[in-house]
Amino acid sequence: MRKGLFRVLVLSAGLVAFTSSITLVRVDAFAAAGSAAPPATAEPSMKPAGANLRIIRDLTYATVDGKALLLDLYLPPEPAGPLPLIIWVHGGGWRSGSKENPRLALEMVYRGYAVASINYRLSQEAVFPAQIQDVKAAVRWLRANSSTYGLDPDRFGAWGSSAGGHLVALLGTSGGVDLFDRGGGNYNQSSRVQAVVDFYGPTDFLQINSMPEAGSFRQRPSAASSAVSLLLGGPIEDNLDKAAAASPITYVTPDDPPFLIVHGQQDRTVPYQQSVLFYNALRRAGVEATLVILPEAQHGGPAFSDPQLLEQIAGFFDRHLRPDQP
Repeated sequence: MRKGLFRVLVLSAGLVAFTSSITLVRVDAFAAAGSAAPPATAEPSMKPAGANLRIIRDLTYATVDGKALLLDLYLPPEPAGPLPLIIWVHGGGWRSGSKENPRLALEMVYRGYAVASINYRLSQEAVFPAQIQDVKAAVRWLRANSSTYGLDPDRFGAWGSSAGGHLVALLGTSGGVDLFDRGGGNYNQSSRVQAVVDFYGPTDFLQINSMPEAGSFRQRPSAASSAVSLLLGGPIEDNLDKAAAASPITYVTPDDPPFLIVHGQQDRTVPYQQSVLFYNALRRAGVEATLVILPEAQHGGPAFSDPQLLEQIAGFFDRHLRPDQP
């Protein structure tokens, strides 16, 4: 299905309509019945980066305006057949961060996945839609080179946090939006993914200022110096069309991939209601979606690396990218 720049109207009633299907989940609720739950601050049982791991760094996936866009590829030491891939997209308010530390996603390498951690142009280098164009260029490059690196081009997932959560959510919903598939080459390849995990990404810039928690932002999204304004090239109220075009909720349609969305209820950077609205829109469209609200969590922090939550994420990717596995 080819998508245009249309709006999905999310009425305030929608926030109420699906309330009964959203669970406020404390971290210890992820423990299996009858098993002891670790403390909420527990770190995942990660193996050291690079231990029994193949790492290919600084692969150029595109060159845009003279700038090489790079990714790192993490591969299991002894892959069994073409590997499902998880593309990690870093956060940092679209103006900082890098591909260098995909810590959460690395656990998936030890479960038989490849992980690609990508850089993209930051907002001081180029404004929207450069960021999503870069992410899609990376997906196309990875598909074009899947045989070289032993990847399964039909089993690509995406995972990101904060600004990265926004970009993977937009990647998931904007399949077929021609504007976002410009730049970077490999246009004979699809930029769609088959599963998305969104950690506390903003999803509807047109509604973010009206949300209950927006008043406690350190910098309101409408401020000229806010991360959102720098992304768009100006305050939201002066760039309504662009704010709609940058919102993942704009493009929700029934052919979107499954989503797992996780947000902290105490988030004072991106209100958790952003994820509620997005979840509601996905469900109304008939898209498989799961929303996990962590009541005590803020914008990131140890709750998001809890082993039980990571196990739920691994199960989500397994169901959608390795359905043939027992």
